Amino acid sequence: MLAEYWPVLLFIAVAAGMGIVLVTLGLLVGPRRPESDKLSPYECGFEAFEDARMQFDVRYYLLAILFIIFDLEIAFLFPWAVVFQHIGIVALIEMGLFLLLLVIGFAYVWKKGALEWE
Repeated sequence: MLAEYWPVLLFIAVAAGMGIVLVTLGLLVGPRRPESDKLSPYECGFEAFEDARMQFDVRYYLLAILFIIFDLEIAFLFPWAVVFQHIGIVALIEMGLFLLLLVIGFAYVWKKGALEWE
């Protein structure tokens, strides 16, 4: 039984060994020249100017959630398109209803102003 898993275990051991060796080599051979510019916080192309616990506008989260919802729903179309010739007219009607609900949801979000920035 162990013979069947030997290639996988060997691959994991070699990958872990290479990772450890490369990190160790980087620590031993790499230059270490800490400067104030390198050690200062830097994000998004400008210096950090506020506390890390500053509050974000809830619209960022709302927009991110809406993007995830609509992006994942559209991803359901790819497997459906692959087997389209084999599933028949019932699946075509079901996908049409699915897309109709998706469009209605998008229109609702748009009408409520969730996509608007003031």
